[in-house]
Amino acid sequence: MSKKKIFISSVQKEFATERQMLFNYLHSDALLGLFFEPFLFENLPASDQSTDTAYIREVSKTDIYLGLFGTDYGYETAKGLSPTELEFDEATLQHKTRLIFVKGDSALVRKPKMKAFIQKVGLDVIRKRFNSDAELIAGVYASLVHYLKEKEFIRSGPFDAATTKAQFTDIDNDKVTAFVARAKTVRNFPLSPSATVIEILIHLNLIDDSTLTNAAVLLFGKNPQRFVLSSEVKCAHFHGKEVAKPIPSYQVYKGTVFELVDQSVDFVLSKLNVEVGTRVASNQAPTKYEIPRAVISEAIVNAIAHRDYSSTGSVQIMLFSDRLEIWNPGTLASSLSLSQLKINHGSFPVNPLLAEPMYLAGYIERLGTGTRDMVNLCVAAKLKEPEFTLDDGFRVTIWRPKSQVSGEPTREVSGEVSGEVGEEVKRVILVLKGEEKRSGIQQKLDLKSDDYFRTNYIIPSLEAGFIELTFPDSPNHPQQRYRLSKKGEALKKELKKSTKKK
Repeated sequence: MSKKKIFISSVQKEFATERQMLFNYLHSDALLGLFFEPFLFENLPASDQSTDTAYIREVSKTDIYLGLFGTDYGYETAKGLSPTELEFDEATLQHKTRLIFVKGDSALVRKPKMKAFIQKVGLDVIRKRFNSDAELIAGVYASLVHYLKEKEFIRSGPFDAATTKAQFTDIDNDKVTAFVARAKTVRNFPLSPSATVIEILIHLNLIDDSTLTNAAVLLFGKNPQRFVLSSEVKCAHFHGKEVAKPIPSYQVYKGTVFELVDQSVDFVLSKLNVEVGTRVASNQAPTKYEIPRAVISEAIVNAIAHRDYSSTGSVQIMLFSDRLEIWNPGTLASSLSLSQLKINHGSFPVNPLLAEPMYLAGYIERLGTGTRDMVNLCVAAKLKEPEFTLDDGFRVTIWRPKSQVSGEPTREVSGEVSGEVGEEVKRVILVLKGEEKRSGIQQKLDLKSDDYFRTNYIIPSLEAGFIELTFPDSPNHPQQRYRLSKKGEALKKELKKSTKKK
């Protein structure tokens, strides 16, 4: 089958970056690149033919009209119409498939003719809105996958866009609402938390013909692993440099992709060396982990967001005495090489429908810069550069700091005092001052998973008698706080004394 030609139409100057990004993405995506050939008018060779005639001729040759509409209408021809509108009209006249993406919400100030043009299009075509490159890629991806299935070029779509047996009752509405509130704060998400779950899922391209996609379940499911068993994450901690039994600490985490990231990052942080500073400069006790949190988070987010979910393998995170290894069953986009990961490169998400909400929620900061940021952060922290390798999957190796004299990993802060007290408990004791909320203590330690923090930090500290509740007879009291017990105060002095000796 010959590739279907996509005519990318817009005011060229306003959407120069987005046009080239889509062109590169459609060429690079493993699936879409097999079926589609994007066309940009600026790539045409010089010709003595008028541009107006050339526009129309190229539209007639294409199968899909993909329109990007913004604030500008563009220059007008002798007919008083912009090339973008003429192209749309020609596509309509020839019954081409038309995909329309409007940048910004309805309140955005636009040129009068562009506003009228958008209203005209809306009478005939379903328009999708976007505010970022991530949203645009996800919208185009979902629309083209739908096109392929509708035309029966493929029987089932890519994993994240393929439909699932899950019902709408399998979606956790509270998780959707919490996501919207966060995305609105982090990325100015256009929908309100009061919007219906259906409206939100449709906006995120997570519903296909009234059926949930796999991405919807992975993002907001009550029990995602019921439908995607391999989506769990396995975390292990070893004292030496090799895999050896018995394993000191091993956990298998389940939940949504957001929960998997939070739990996995917090697992790693709980096993790393940490320095707890003083409050000289601020009211917060700063914590400094031996590997910057942002490096760990970026590596884990990439493994979960960009893995191959059709594989039966699970993401594996292994912490050794000298390194952290994060492996996922996936590979690189065909247009990327391992060496390019350490420099500026394009973004080609394997699972765009997963990547967009993770971007909106702040888990992915800037598409295409994550691996380079990891390298820069490690160098700034005086660590060896991370290593990226492809074997039976994609592996990231992040090196822990080493002593300049012995070449061995640094010793754990306060790791040899006070008997069998766990590191997590010691950290709670070191940062706790006065009476504080659980969330305040958690924030000081830079941990994100509420369940992980409660289970591994707070409950052991309470059970060991090092901290106590300000309302012990009413655990759920709205004004509940935590404070050090006399036993905890004594241990805190011992921990500080031990740290000073080092």
